[in-house]
Amino acid sequence: MQKKHGASIGVFDSGFGGIDILRRLVEELPEYDYLYLGDTARAPYGDCSPEAVYEFTTQVVDFLYGNGCDLVILACNTVSSDALQRIQEKYMPERYPDRKILGVLIPTAEESVRMTVNKRIGVIATEGTVRSGAFVREIAKLDSEAEIFQRACPLLVPLVEMGEHDTMAARVFLEGYLDPIKREGVDTLILGCTHYGIFEDVIRQIVGPNTYIVSGAAIVPKKLKRYLDRHPEIDEKLGRCGTVRFCSTDLTDRFETLGGVFFGKDILVERVSIG
Repeated sequence: MQKKHGASIGVFDSGFGGIDILRRLVEELPEYDYLYLGDTARAPYGDCSPEAVYEFTTQVVDFLYGNGCDLVILACNTVSSDALQRIQEKYMPERYPDRKILGVLIPTAEESVRMTVNKRIGVIATEGTVRSGAFVREIAKLDSEAEIFQRACPLLVPLVEMGEHDTMAARVFLEGYLDPIKREGVDTLILGCTHYGIFEDVIRQIVGPNTYIVSGAAIVPKKLKRYLDRHPEIDEKLGRCGTVRFCSTDLTDRFETLGGVFFGKDILVERVSIG
């Protein structure tokens, strides 16, 4: 495909968990230009109040649109739970009426309803996402008979951010979080935080082969492709030079190292200020 300069697709997460989603986007839609932002200086968002999450998200949106993005994907489930609707209904019409912003929560809920057989769905997520009840609300809209069993997993994000994801301690915590959900007989499990993707293989071992795992990283690229097919007026504005730019609000060696693990190859990260 011929290279074409234009707007980037912005991908945001509070840390570097969203790089897993970015990796899948680049694999499936490699022709587009991407800008990734991790707000690592203020991570994890799951411990913050909804008002703080909203304020942080408006600053993120301003940064991404100010740096050449026309379409933004909020890869953070906490943001999708606590701030996305308010951003779409109030902030975007006032500030950016001609640009688009998408979340990961609704596509994930849709996939869980599509795949469950016994209508018993488990959710592991941050405390903020569980507290918001967003997955319960969205799944109920799609299937009022579905039963949802949630579990907050507050220690998983810090383990990932500290590079302790591949340790026996991580597995012990995962088993403790997942055992109550397994006992509920769920046949579908939502990974309700982008950071949890790095645990997916271990989670599969714990829950067993009969539980379908719903991960945003597997869903978002296909959903985005369909979205762009339906909205050629957005698609035509996007650049197609195949570039990927990484930014972080707190540049550390660990971000580059673990970000490279999520992305599948070495990355270079710029430190930026937002807000």
